[in-house]
Amino acid sequence: MKKKREIRLPALTGRRSGRGLVSAVVLAAGSSTRMGSDKMAAVFAGSTVIAHTLRALQESPEIGELVLVVREGAEKSALAGASGCGKLRRVVKGGESRTESAWLGVMACDPAAELILIHDGARPLVTPEVIAAAVKGAREYGAAVPVVPVTDTVKVGKNGFAADTPDRSALFAAQTPQGFRAELIKAALKDALDRKLSLSDDCAAVERLGMRVKLVEGDPRNRKITLPSDLKLAEILWEEMHP
Repeated sequence: MKKKREIRLPALTGRRSGRGLVSAVVLAAGSSTRMGSDKMAAVFAGSTVIAHTLRALQESPEIGELVLVVREGAEKSALAGASGCGKLRRVVKGGESRTESAWLGVMACDPAAELILIHDGARPLVTPEVIAAAVKGAREYGAAVPVVPVTDTVKVGKNGFAADTPDRSALFAAQTPQGFRAELIKAALKDALDRKLSLSDDCAAVERLGMRVKLVEGDPRNRKITLPSDLKLAEILWEEMHP
């Protein structure tokens, strides 16, 4: 794993609650392959995707500090999108996988953090309610993931044919921010890296340690920007959320 590089920002201005500091790691180091260009810099509703995301987390009373993880060379543009985000404490260069980027972000958090949230930078429509649910779930159970029920029938494929049809009532789509007690997520990500695992979901690292993850209520609007068409939908949803 390469040595991390980070930009340190002015002293923390976010709040520390009487129940302990909550840090939020924002992952924005992906390759944006399906978007065709840097999706963090894509614009809807007058701001870039990453600016909307940081603003939503900045406005949450649950969060005391932000750590932003970006691709190499994107540090300056990320800071431009962070204007007005007084809780942003560090900008860190990401790793070669999501798991490594999450680890680098988590280890850049204030060592005093009680809870750590990990959020996709490409989910700009996250709501205060979803953030609060993740924090509450992590505080009570150690780890929590916002989810929404799967509405489509899902097929398990094998060799080009349908092999199984799982019970839809037991299936949920995972969202972020996913919340964790700080020492738990540090240990889980370290274990995943030691095993050379590349996970698409941070809760999966905790599950691999045999720990339970609490399901909390997500929001269908908390969608991930992946394709160019997602920007058009995000603009419509943003206008509905900000009449």
